[in-house]
Amino acid sequence: MSMPEMDFTPGRGPAEKVSVSLRAGNIRAVRERVGTRGFSAYVDAAVERQIERDLLEEALQANEAASGPIPQALRDEAAELFRHVKSAPELQEENGWRASEAG
Repeated sequence: MSMPEMDFTPGRGPAEKVSVSLRAGNIRAVRERVGTRGFSAYVDAAVERQIERDLLEEALQANEAASGPIPQALRDEAAELFRHVKSAPELQEENGWRASEAG
């Protein structure tokens, strides 16, 4: 019998086998990156990152509701900073940006 999902926060608790349906192209791409043995860990990490993004988006929306929208000048400054960091030579590689090591 499965454990109640409410007992653990995202990223915590024992592994539990579940069945999910994924697009064939996504399955192939994951297997090419991590092989068959790393598949579950890769998907688990992706789910955890998505939960973090969802929570961040909810926090941003709550902040915007309480304080109003983020000024465009500040948005532009953040976008420029991101472009600068993304183009840093230490993050470059033959195949492009090494996002996994930048985070």
